[in-house]
Amino acid sequence: MAKKMKYHSYLENGQMYMACKDNCGTYEKVDEETIAVRCWKCVTAFVGFPKEKASYKPTGRPAGWHFMNEFVDVDGNVFHKGKEQPKLKGTLSPTKVKPPKKKTKRRTKEEILIAREADKKAALKKAVKKQKDFLNHKFGG
Repeated sequence: MAKKMKYHSYLENGQMYMACKDNCGTYEKVDEETIAVRCWKCVTAFVGFPKEKASYKPTGRPAGWHFMNEFVDVDGNVFHKGKEQPKLKGTLSPTKVKPPKKKTKRRTKEEILIAREADKKAALKKAVKKQKDFLNHKFGG
């Protein structure tokens, strides 16, 4: 039986560190009984990066189509609550989908204060006009 090679190691504050067996110069934390260690960089180089999942591919159907009671796509496929109904294929016209409502942009504190100031100014102007009309004997009409 061949003698196992023990790689360079040192002890620091009761924790043992050992050199990577691929001679990259990296030291890793290990147990006392460890004979060899390979660092994460060398493992990544050895194994390779994981493959990414395929990205999202749009179906061309609108958001929430599978929640509709009845949806007919442009090919004529009919769906009832997301379940395809092959017997009804081509019997109905495609569903017309309304474009989504545009979300209103949230106003900043400064915009809110400016709008409030404008409302106060308009109310004050109206009150002054009402008083002027009263003094000039213009009522109601």
